[in-house]
Amino acid sequence: MSATAANVHGRARAPVSPVDRCLSLAALGLLCVVLVAIGRGQAHWAQAPWLVWAHLLTIVCALALTVVQLWRPKGGATHRAIGLTWVMLMFATALITLFIVGADDGGYSILHGLSVWVMIQVPMIAIAARKRQIERHQRAARAMVVGSLLIAGFFTFPFHRLLGTWLFG
Repeated sequence: MSATAANVHGRARAPVSPVDRCLSLAALGLLCVVLVAIGRGQAHWAQAPWLVWAHLLTIVCALALTVVQLWRPKGGATHRAIGLTWVMLMFATALITLFIVGADDGGYSILHGLSVWVMIQVPMIAIAARKRQIERHQRAARAMVVGSLLIAGFFTFPFHRLLGTWLFG
């Protein structure tokens, strides 16, 4: 077994699947668009509340770790450390959104329901990994990336939302 195929304890690490490569590239694309939007919105940064900035910070870090985590071989201490950090960032992101209410109606939206779902699911992703329920862990982590990062991330750009306004002017 090569040094790249085994972790420190001699256990085999899973290779990176084509699905993970595609998800990683999609997360990278979204990360780039988010960073461009933030850069283009520089003139309006002072208008964004600190909770929005906290949300942006946690989600940008989670997206960056998603790219790294999905591109690397699975298993091993580095995978676990990145995964734990990712879980904490996703939980923090969801928690922060519960305190961000709509500017138009002052109420909650469907995205707030997603936040509650994320706060339930991300610990379950970590628990599944800890219990070595690898297939369950992988399915749940991929679903979280698709639903909570990529799809929800896409919907931050239309409908006069902050990043969309910054990106498209």
